[in-house]
Amino acid sequence: MELNTILHQIIADNNLHARWLNTLSLMENTGARKISASEDPVSVTYIILKHAAEEHRHAFYLKKQIEKTAAGQCPTYASEYLISPSSSKYYLHQLDIDVCRYLKKELQLTGAELRFAAYLLVTYAIEVRADELYPVYQQALDDAGSKVNVKSIILEEEGHLEEMINQLKSFSPQWELYAQKAVEMETVLFNQWLTGLSSEMN
Repeated sequence: MELNTILHQIIADNNLHARWLNTLSLMENTGARKISASEDPVSVTYIILKHAAEEHRHAFYLKKQIEKTAAGQCPTYASEYLISPSSSKYYLHQLDIDVCRYLKKELQLTGAELRFAAYLLVTYAIEVRADELYPVYQQALDDAGSKVNVKSIILEEEGHLEEMINQLKSFSPQWELYAQKAVEMETVLFNQWLTGLSSEMN
């Protein structure tokens, strides 16, 4: 099932929509926590702090949007308040693992260098995905006349992608090769996630 079809089905059901927003909030929060975990306590930059703060804010913003669909629902990230909880939780963690394995093998990175490089590539791949997913979601919201909107997130995610590209250019002249590999890994996991979402629609 295509993302657009899934989203229209989700938005048509308030309970499902609340769980979808909660799932997106979980994923944004997971991303923010991963960025913070990758920070060097001394050399952490303004851009990294800004990015972590904005991802946390996205998680909060999405959680707040639940009030427009099903007030009082989805108080936590417990499985019963998510859509396809297993694949939703697995997705980012597995991408992190896959990218770290790739960097260890290709660049022999370890420790802080590995954490920073993984942050760059994982975040880049997720921002490429966010730049695709959130506009499709917003269009589906507009089509349905929903009170929910994610326009502010779309603007910030576009800025994040630009920032990630600038950081990757400083990281390596071969950044495009590494970034493409991360995107390929993410695509496999995203398609698995879509399959999980689709199974809850049936």
